[in-house]
Amino acid sequence: MTEQVHVSRPDRELARQVETSKAPAISRAAAVLRLLGKTEQPLGVQAIARRLGLVPSTCLYVLRALVAEELVSFDPVTKRYALEAGVLTLARHWIRRNRFNDLAEPVLERLSQTFGVMTMGVHIVGLEHIVVVAVSQSGPSIQLSTQIGNRFPALISATGRCIAAFGGHTEEELRARWGGLRWDDPPTYEVWRAQVQETFERGFAVDEGNYISGVTVVAAPVWKSRSKLSHAIAAIGVGNGLKLELPAVQTALLSTARTLSSQLCGEL
Repeated sequence: MTEQVHVSRPDRELARQVETSKAPAISRAAAVLRLLGKTEQPLGVQAIARRLGLVPSTCLYVLRALVAEELVSFDPVTKRYALEAGVLTLARHWIRRNRFNDLAEPVLERLSQTFGVMTMGVHIVGLEHIVVVAVSQSGPSIQLSTQIGNRFPALISATGRCIAAFGGHTEEELRARWGGLRWDDPPTYEVWRAQVQETFERGFAVDEGNYISGVTVVAAPVWKSRSKLSHAIAAIGVGNGLKLELPAVQTALLSTARTLSSQLCGEL
């Protein structure tokens, strides 16, 4: 039996970003691309506009521009839009220039095979969100599902505790962002802040079922430069699969994160 855990950003969050953006044209185009990227079937103008809270005529203008840039395709028969191969070119150029991926992928694979869990590396975009940039899955009976390019709220789960502990953000910024998070078993803010402090002292964070019920996540921070937290790596397991190996996973993950940081920006 295979158990899959899917986590996706709600469309209303994309709509909120469009509404509050200081560069609405760019934000609208990005929101359309993200929506099409996570939708299995092509969508028509009305469906896209409705899900993103856009005026249909504005949405059509954005879609036509994206089609012209070969980032979105249009089917004249169904009148629906889908992602075009042009997005792969952009992604491929980014991945080629990203040293973190080259360094992280083999060690994440090794951790995944050693402990029989899923491991992943994420790129941190301030307090906005994190983006999955590397994934390794292991384990014949249980599969946790995530993909490269998936986005999650920055402060959620164990990676969020790392960002709060080492990201240099103010208490006001953290509290404002924390209030909008969605957990299966949410801790109180006071408990979460105590966990953030513990993360700062230990160098890694653990989420035992708070974010997703029955799922344990261990995460450690990675620096690309000495001045800014840039990435994190995480090990994720379901039920007792990770808990049984938790001390060993914590030690291995922290050691791996420190090695990656040293390779990316020199000895810390």
